[in-house]
Amino acid sequence: MTTLKQTPSQTVGPYFAYGLCPQQYNYDLKSLFTPTIAAPHAAGEHVLLVGRVFDGDGNVVSDAVLEFTQVDSAGRFPASRADIAQTGFTGFARVGTGTDAQHRFVVETVKPGRTAPDAAPHVNVTVMMRGILTHAFTRVYFDDEAAANAADPVLNAVPAERRATLVAKRETQPGGATIYRFDIRMQGPDETVFFDV
Repeated sequence: MTTLKQTPSQTVGPYFAYGLCPQQYNYDLKSLFTPTIAAPHAAGEHVLLVGRVFDGDGNVVSDAVLEFTQVDSAGRFPASRADIAQTGFTGFARVGTGTDAQHRFVVETVKPGRTAPDAAPHVNVTVMMRGILTHAFTRVYFDDEAAANAADPVLNAVPAERRATLVAKRETQPGGATIYRFDIRMQGPDETVFFDV
């Protein structure tokens, strides 16, 4: 039996960044999705979710693609295109890390509400990058939601010593936007928790 090497169709990226986020990379193609989940008129507390992706050697990954899915401030996903147009909330963003000078992802959104009484506000994240054979799934929780985080069944299923890898830190800029900082580490002692979904 002959052993063959993996083909591009069997690996994730790095070309996905260019194909899935062409406008961010200045290609003359329209992106289906942008880094903006919530338009300025969307209801809720407007925040920026900012971070970087680090590989197993601690290097910043400049060609990752991330997808973010979340509910609005009332805990609902958009029901239709008309709902999106009216509310200014899409519930979804896609961003490449190669368009920012510091190779960050920057997502414009609103802080999500709860999807259930025991569910803490969170954002679902899918990571695609070179060196991994399939995408990785993680979540972003918020450090100023301690009581909700303590009751969340998904977060509580994670060993206590690893939960911090899922929690974004709030930074308030004087006169500026509220930022939640969330770095994703693909491997190593501080590896972000990834979920098998």
